[in-house]
Amino acid sequence: MATWKIRQIFDGDYGCEDCLPGQDPKVLVTLVDESGVEKYVSVEDNWLTERGLTEGSLWSEDLTI
Repeated sequence: MATWKIRQIFDGDYGCEDCLPGQDPKVLVTLVDESGVEKYVSVEDNWLTERGLTEGSLWSEDLTI
């Protein structure tokens, strides 16, 4: 099971783009593994907050979005 580190959280849904009714704001998360490979995931901001994940936190493959 791979472990990734959160390099950056970009709050792209804030600002002029409004969410549709019933949708929670999403953020784009940049993940990097120990060999420098990057991947990007889009998740609800509340999902990260509930799990206490911030930039620099470790993200395991077993985290279910």
